[in-house]
Amino acid sequence: MFRYRDEGKLLVHAFVVMPNHVHLLLSVPEGLILERVMQFVKGGFSRKAGIQFGIQPPIWQKSFVDRRVRDAAECARFADYIHQNPVKAALVETAARYQYSSLNPTYWMNELPQRLKPDTQQAQSVHR
Repeated sequence: MFRYRDEGKLLVHAFVVMPNHVHLLLSVPEGLILERVMQFVKGGFSRKAGIQFGIQPPIWQKSFVDRRVRDAAECARFADYIHQNPVKAALVETAARYQYSSLNPTYWMNELPQRLKPDTQQAQSVHR
């Protein structure tokens, strides 16, 4: 995933790798489509797992579930859902303790598109 991000084939905003599934909050760069981006992620992982661990396909289900993020509030809810997944699965007590997540400071995430960034002026007025 990060290799393709570094090559400009996707933007990663949040993620969690669970024992039996993955959640990604990503943006598709102009000129690509989501299906192709997922082909990079799933195909790249399958190839590397095959070489490194001798795992034979199929590794992934044939499909994936996608949701379009409409605004900053929805984006925040999706990111929270992603980060809380290991807590709900009782893998950790707090989301920040799960190392295979975008909350781990080892990983850097791409900035959100401008339309999905929280309105800080509005957020400040709400919290006063």
